[in-house]
Order: sequence, then structure tokens, then C-alpha cells
Amino acid sequence: MDDERVAYLALTQVPGMGAVRLKTLLSACHTALGAHSAPIAFLGSLPGLSKALASAIKATPLVTGRKTAEAADRLGAQIIIPGDADYPLLLHHIPDPPPVLFTLGNRSLLSRPAAALVGSRDHSSYGAVACRSLAAAVAQAGVVVVSGMARGLDAVAHTAALDAGGTTIGVLGNGLGVIYPAANRGLYERVGREGLLVTEFPPGERPSVGSFPRRNRLISGISRVTVVIEARVGSGALITAGAALDQGREVMAVPGNITSDLSAGCNRLIRDGAAPVLEPADLLQHFPEFAASPKKAALQPARPPLPDTLSQEERELAGLLGPNPIHPDELAERFKRPIGEVLALLGGLEIAGVVEQGAGRLFRRSVSS
Repeated sequence: MDDERVAYLALTQVPGMGAVRLKTLLSACHTALGAHSAPIAFLGSLPGLSKALASAIKATPLVTGRKTAEAADRLGAQIIIPGDADYPLLLHHIPDPPPVLFTLGNRSLLSRPAAALVGSRDHSSYGAVACRSLAAAVAQAGVVVVSGMARGLDAVAHTAALDAGGTTIGVLGNGLGVIYPAANRGLYERVGREGLLVTEFPPGERPSVGSFPRRNRLISGISRVTVVIEARVGSGALITAGAALDQGREVMAVPGNITSDLSAGCNRLIRDGAAPVLEPADLLQHFPEFAASPKKAALQPARPPLPDTLSQEERELAGLLGPNPIHPDELAERFKRPIGEVLALLGGLEIAGVVEQGAGRLFRRSVSS
């Protein structure tokens, strides 16, 4: 990495240095190296740069940039700055574009059409079904699914996109190398391997209260459309929707039960003008470069992979079950096996979490399996 790039990277790590101040600084000093060598009095006289920020610039040595680059190298990460061919074109058009991006994985995904799918950490089974179905459908069509790597619907969206053979971008509210939440370690590793992890925070930086709103504006910033799957009033997903509107991007929402607090945020978005998503085609209409399916299909649960521990008979029986409840007698007729054998297999599938039993001894495929 050349000295000018190191100097620029060091400037991005100065506390309080945002995109606007950095642009002012580079415009006045012409180069990042020039900014580091400029007198403190000159720096403090620039519009929008306080004496405190000028002091912070002088207190941030070039070695800060070098150490940040080395930390990224140790993780196998790449660094992208404005002017690089990989820097997302869409980010040039948002109010506060990140001055630097740290990526792990396939960074070419940043140039592909993308849709953000966001929602609550605490969600209903309806929200999970809708999220899994929509993520799988648009990923199979060729759209990159973007979300925030949080537990809940973010994790559902990332996983469904990859399970469907598509790809995904996970936007972090912390630096690479920090896995938050810790329960998402497997997802973090999979997205880094099969998709892309991206953040504007330097390697090793822990998340803070203010880092998640910044992450949210990046989620919408790299996406053509933002879809809120399920969200309470005041949910962080609505912050992402607000950021998308500020950026001039399309916002959509999945309608929900009007008596459910979990869907109140989505329903209000629709009331206030957001387009509802009733089927994948509603979202895919914003991606005309991908051929639309000739047959419109309402959102249906995308079936996740079955556990490896199931027997062949259990797998065959599970394949006959879907989201609609069915009686064991009908299953026995379809499966062409005695009812006793079917009930025994259903018991094993229920223990494995693959199926669930409802009222009237009706069975259906579990939405969380």
C-alpha cells in the first residue's frame, strides 16, 4: 500500500472525521499526505473543522493507517475507498457516504443489483416464513440479498438466500474479526465464505450504540430497494427504512395482522405510502434486468435443508409435508404405508423439529426447521 493511501486511511480513523469534513480537508490540502503535514492553525481555519478536530488530525500518525491495513491483511480482508473501481456506485449518491469500506468475501457483489431485507430480532413464525420465502425467491432470480447480520430476521434472510443457491451481503455494525452476536458465528463464517461481509468500522472495533444506525444507512445505501418484513413501531428496521427514504430509494413492506404489535411498523409504512409486498414479483418489478417468472406466486415457505440424521423414510415423509396442516390418514394414503408406521415416523420428525402437530392431530412442516 502506497504512502498516500496509508495517509488517507489514517485520516478516516480520526475521531469525528466524517465524509463531509474529509472532503473539505482533501480539497484544501490536495492530498492526504498534505493534510497530515498542514499546520494546525490552517486545519482549524477550514470550514467545518474545529480546533479540536485539527488537534486530533495532528495526533493521528501515519502509522495508524499502516496498522489498520495490516489488521485487515491478517483477516484476509480488502480495503475499498472512494475512487476505487470496487466502491459501490450507489454509495456516491447518499448524504453521508462512508470514506472507507472493509470487506471479506466476494467484493464483486457490491456492483450487482441488491435488495435489503430487514426486520425484527424478535419475530413471529409468519415473519420467518415471509422472510425465508422472499429471500429465496429474489436470490434465485439473481438479486443480491442485503441485511444486517443480526439475530432474527436478518439471519433468516442471509441463510435463505444462500440455501436457495443465491448470494448475500452482510453489513456489520462493528469491525471485521468481531462476531456480534456471538450466536451468529456460523453465519458470519458462511457469509464471508459464500457471500460478502462489509463494514466501515476498522478491524477489531466493537459495536456501540451509535454504530447500528450507521450500519443501517449502509444497508439501504447499497440496495436499490429496502423491504421491511416485520417490525414493531420503533424497531431498528424502521431506521433502515427511514435511511432509504432519505437516500431517495424505494421502501416496501410486508403487511401483517393489524392486531399484532410485531407488524405495526410495517402496516404503518404501508399506510404512509410504502408499497406492500404480497408476492416476490412485487419486489422483482424493481429489477427489470432479471427475467420475471411467467407465473406469479404468493409468498410460500421455502423449505430449509433437512437434518443429516434423518432416515430415508423420514426424509420421504417430510417431503410430503408443507405449510398446510394434513391428517396422518391422508399422509398414510399418499405415502402408501400403514398408519402405525406413519405415526411412528411423524413422532421422530416432531422430535427432530422438522414437523409440528396442531389441533385435531394435524401435522405440517415446521417453519423453523
